[in-house]
Amino acid sequence: MIPYGKQNITEEDIKAVTEALKGDFLTQGPTILAFEKAFSDYIGCKYSVAVSNGTAALHLSALALGVNENSKVLTTPLTFAASANCIRYCGGQIVFSDIDEDTYLIDIPQLQKVIESHPKGTFSGIIPVDFAGRAVNLEALKDLADQHNLWILEDACHAPGGYFIDSKGIKQNCGNGKYADLAIFSFHPVKHIATGEGGMITTNDEKLYQKLLTLRTHGITRDKELFENTVDFANGTEKNQGDYPGWYMEMKELGYNYRFTDFQAALGISQLKRANQGIERRTAIAVKYYESFIGEDFIKNQSGVVEGHAYHLYVIKVKDRLGLYNYLREQNIFAQIHYIPCHLMPYYKQLGWKTGDLPVAEAYYKDCISLPMYPTLTEEEQDFVIRMIKEYYV
Repeated sequence: MIPYGKQNITEEDIKAVTEALKGDFLTQGPTILAFEKAFSDYIGCKYSVAVSNGTAALHLSALALGVNENSKVLTTPLTFAASANCIRYCGGQIVFSDIDEDTYLIDIPQLQKVIESHPKGTFSGIIPVDFAGRAVNLEALKDLADQHNLWILEDACHAPGGYFIDSKGIKQNCGNGKYADLAIFSFHPVKHIATGEGGMITTNDEKLYQKLLTLRTHGITRDKELFENTVDFANGTEKNQGDYPGWYMEMKELGYNYRFTDFQAALGISQLKRANQGIERRTAIAVKYYESFIGEDFIKNQSGVVEGHAYHLYVIKVKDRLGLYNYLREQNIFAQIHYIPCHLMPYYKQLGWKTGDLPVAEAYYKDCISLPMYPTLTEEEQDFVIRMIKEYYV
């Protein structure tokens, strides 16, 4: 069986997890902080906050940015539902904006038209998605966002190690916080870094960082610098300045239990050591797919060879997609479809979205298929995938 994505667990990974399990902490211990520091160094941001999964990362980010029932937020329809759902969790509204037909990323000129077709101040923020591992040009997006006082929450779940080149020729890593207020990542098994479940939020904003730390753990803080109560709960009297008992804590706001574990963090640290190697292998796989399919008449478009692409997915658009999908499954090749556009899901259709609203994303969906893409995919397995695809169209 050849899946579209697969984790790679080595003996070093197993050893790291075993050592963590033998340690003093299973959760809320020092390994989590070590993973956060290592991830910040890898991405190039100031702060990282590890959480229970990528969806939790999106939810906490939306809360930290102040999303509420008065918020309207823009995003792409070509993404996993969580990118939009996080706004709905907070009571806000989602407005989908169409994709670019070549990059499959949110179309920034089209996004500008959507923003400017509404009264000034309608929108609160934008959630761009580095779809398939291709980096959104956040410099251009921030120019637009700044014109309309919008925050940016970058969904980089597909793109650790991905980057774009800015107008000064500088490489800007996905999630580095240069142009986005917050960014989020996922450590699901099919992603570049696998911890079973897990996610990360990155930022350069210290206030957002501190708020995320509190929201991650029930809205509770043990930092006495942030305490508000003046009652000495040790004896029921008014406390002296700064005189709190050792057990004291305060719930500052309604938070969640979205914590990460130390043994997941240990696995993340071990996986992170191979991150660049994984990107190199993914890129080599992409190059081979591209060269194998270039010029084939059944190919309508493909991910191609793009600088800075992290290649979580390699997508081809083909004639007779359903037939190819079924044929590959008969050969034990489990290609996948990414994604049914969010606005066509029944939940969002009941909110007023309908077929025809976002024609580029809808046209993409009719033809797309994601091919097997993971570092342990062998040359022989990839050759077999390519051969079976070509055989189907003979």
